[in-house]
Amino acid sequence: MGNLFGRKRRSRVTEQDKAVLQQRDKLKQFQKRVGLNLQRERALARQLLQDGKREKALLLLKKKRYQEQLLDRTENQISNLERMVQDIEFTQIEMKVIEGLKIGNECLNKMHQVMSIEEVERIIGETQDAVEYQRQIDEILAGSLTEEDEDAILEELNAITQEQMELPEVPSEPLPEKIPEASPVKNRPKPELVAAS
Repeated sequence: MGNLFGRKRRSRVTEQDKAVLQQRDKLKQFQKRVGLNLQRERALARQLLQDGKREKALLLLKKKRYQEQLLDRTENQISNLERMVQDIEFTQIEMKVIEGLKIGNECLNKMHQVMSIEEVERIIGETQDAVEYQRQIDEILAGSLTEEDEDAILEELNAITQEQMELPEVPSEPLPEKIPEASPVKNRPKPELVAAS
């Protein structure tokens, strides 16, 4: 299933890991052998004591004690090997982090080459100029004009209004006070009067 697409799956176990693991396995096998020997020698020492061979039993127990010390040293060596494996794994992680930092640093340097400090200062200056210009426009529109400016603006508005608006001429003759009636119907208002009132 690993070669489903024809690509070999790369193992995460390095040659260093294999060597350390092989040493650990050898030490564990040695531990197991010594443990079995200790059980046999203890049983044999018991048998020798029953047979009355106290000196041989004492010698066998001394040998057993030495092998127990070997077993303890083997356990320490296994712990050291396992710690070494963890240190190697952690060092590999650190190397990946350092490689990532190196790549990130190179990217930042390339970005800094593309945009210099002078370019950034120029852009910021242009932005500040544009903001100041917009602020001035906002102040003008918000009514921070002087009275002279207001008067000039009103005069210009009146002039434009006068140009666009053509009013009819006012008649110079006075209007008649009473309009003669055209029909004999009383109390009915005339259309001219309705429009005038």
